[in-house]
Amino acid sequence: MDRFTGMAVFAKVLDTASFAAAARHFGMSPAMVSKHVQTLEERLGVRLLNRTTRRVSATEVGQNYYERCLRILSELEDAERAAGDLQTAPRGLLRVTAPVSFSVRYLGPAVADYLAAYPEVSIDLNLNDHYVDLLEERFDVAIRVGRLADSSLMSRKLGSIAMTVCASPTYLEANGVPRQPGDLTQHNCLIYTYATHQSAWSFVDRDGKKYVVQVTGRFMANNGDTLRALAIKDAGVTFAPDFIVDEDLQAGRLIRLLPEYATAETPVHAVYPHSRYLSVKTRTFIDFLATRCARSPRIKGDGVEDKSVEDKSKARTAPALRAAS
Repeated sequence: MDRFTGMAVFAKVLDTASFAAAARHFGMSPAMVSKHVQTLEERLGVRLLNRTTRRVSATEVGQNYYERCLRILSELEDAERAAGDLQTAPRGLLRVTAPVSFSVRYLGPAVADYLAAYPEVSIDLNLNDHYVDLLEERFDVAIRVGRLADSSLMSRKLGSIAMTVCASPTYLEANGVPRQPGDLTQHNCLIYTYATHQSAWSFVDRDGKKYVVQVTGRFMANNGDTLRALAIKDAGVTFAPDFIVDEDLQAGRLIRLLPEYATAETPVHAVYPHSRYLSVKTRTFIDFLATRCARSPRIKGDGVEDKSVEDKSKARTAPALRAAS
């Protein structure tokens, strides 16, 4: 039998000095009340109650045990009440892990606004482009940019991010402009090592035909901002999320390539260990980010028009430069 239930039944018998009254309180039979007390006595190896036909009283050991039971049951009630409060009002420490570049450019400002909206929540944000183990490292939620691997984790799609192939004007002047996806095999490509298919860049033409190009290059990194920095320094062609390179495209530091070919959008997910009894701080944080993504010009939320299309039309493209030989 459940130990806490047995303690509660025993305490109620002494409170009311009656097996029948305790039975009515818990909605069980007097025989079941007696069984709970008997199980306690057998487990402890002592007699807790003196029973007569007229009254029930505690033995000396029973009185001591009764007082301890009251303290334990009070602590249990407080713990359950506190747990319930955490489910109704967001509070406490929320541990989040997310990619570096996405966090610096996008997640950081969103976290600041969430903290302002929920002043009783604290956030420990771990920046890491590697997929950390949420359960082992005790994170409440992870933000992941890219395709998700199969796992037992729960996830919610927050939106998706457009990808862009680009390079600096100086690099293109020196090496030529790729006019079709296959031309990329002749270029030094800057490769993101945490991509699901790091050396396979995918494109779709206007007729829906798909192209998968196996690229090569002299530099690989596990951080998108590092690849962006090398691209600006004329080191090669990068395949980057728009939120990393959009300002460089607007300023002309980078040139958008293959504008007639679409690239697959990269999904953004919130990932968390489980959904049953999900804490209110985790749930409100994920809901907050979903709403934020739906309103963002840089992230296409589910069912929300991609507002970045207008911005893309202003970015410089490469037709004026010579084609690759």
